[in-house]
Amino acid sequence: MTTDRILATYRIETAHPLEFAAEVMAGEQSCGTFVRVPGETDELRANHAARVERITELETVDTPSLPFSKQPKNHDGKFKRAEVVVSFPLANMGASLPNLLATVCGNLYELREFSGLKLLDLELPRAFADRYPGPQFGVAGTRRLTSVEGRPVIGTIIKPSVGLTPEQTTELVKTLIEAGLDFIKDDELMANPPHSPFSERFKAVSRVINDYADRTGKKPMYAVNITDEIDEMLRHHDEVLAGGGTCVMVSLNHVGAPTVAHLRRHSQLPIHGHRNGWGMLTREPYLGIEFKAWSQIWRLAGVDHLHCNGLRNKFWEPDESVITSARACLTPMYEDKPCLAMPVIASAQWAGQVVDTYKELGCADLLYVCGGGIVAHPDGIAAGVLSVRQAWEAAMQGVTLEDYAATHSELRRAVEKFG
Repeated sequence: MTTDRILATYRIETAHPLEFAAEVMAGEQSCGTFVRVPGETDELRANHAARVERITELETVDTPSLPFSKQPKNHDGKFKRAEVVVSFPLANMGASLPNLLATVCGNLYELREFSGLKLLDLELPRAFADRYPGPQFGVAGTRRLTSVEGRPVIGTIIKPSVGLTPEQTTELVKTLIEAGLDFIKDDELMANPPHSPFSERFKAVSRVINDYADRTGKKPMYAVNITDEIDEMLRHHDEVLAGGGTCVMVSLNHVGAPTVAHLRRHSQLPIHGHRNGWGMLTREPYLGIEFKAWSQIWRLAGVDHLHCNGLRNKFWEPDESVITSARACLTPMYEDKPCLAMPVIASAQWAGQVVDTYKELGCADLLYVCGGGIVAHPDGIAAGVLSVRQAWEAAMQGVTLEDYAATHSELRRAVEKFG
């Protein structure tokens, strides 16, 4: 990894010669514009210009991915695709996440020379690790707080997403933790609404969780949604900490990286990062940002858990993308500061996806979050929890789901219901 330059890898589509298009990207996002300007000396360009480091040509297509691109004169009707690596001097923005994003995800998306452009990956100098705190708890801290070792942390989401009163939420949480869940989270739509004020809801729920912990010696983790204005988020974090809570949740895309980094420096609790809105940043193959690059921003900022979707999910995302995202969370960024986040596997999950999840990911360092796959089990929520645990036992022992279900009734009933 370089010490003074940022490497950004893009997938591009253009009607122009690839070398020309790549130089347009580099110029627009550093010291160049459409015409050389006074003060743009050769020395300044040598110190501050972005460089095109590599171009790998891909396929050619007949139809542009995005509208309103400009074709050159005598265009042959073809649009070339390529993977391009551009490097930017660290001196242009310093170790600043918002200004990094303005550089690698800025006006280059507006350039008319492109009918497609997507940020795929980043390599960031050590200066970013020195400036930003990174995750405080990650996998090890989450396991310690939930008292779960040797398997995934198994959880669920409070549903309905909105509409429950604090009393109704508390009764539901009581039922869920009595069923043996390790982890419960607010829905991203539930934060501090008039029908369920944050303080009232958290105090009621925390009493139930603390009573359960006193009685059993195990405290389920409750990821409380504190997404709000910055001052409110800090105040709500402090309420959770004072009330014995063990996790806070934030909608990352809607509060921004500087807010998360500020919260992390203040926080004494794991930060559960919800990625809602991520689809608008990545769903188009030739627009936006891939999870691998996106996740590095949040890991540096200090997020401990990152949502990655799940296999055979209810959304648009292919399984390959889900596994790639989960692996990215567990891939070190720096040798002495890995910035690992615990992947959150969720979305229409039940016992049936467990064996494939373990096989593809190759480890059990994750949060496995099921909704209906647990609470809609035909024999009740406790049986739903057991069915998922049994599926993980099968996966980690190298036994097929069918064979394990033959001797474990909860898993068998789940297969009959959902399979």
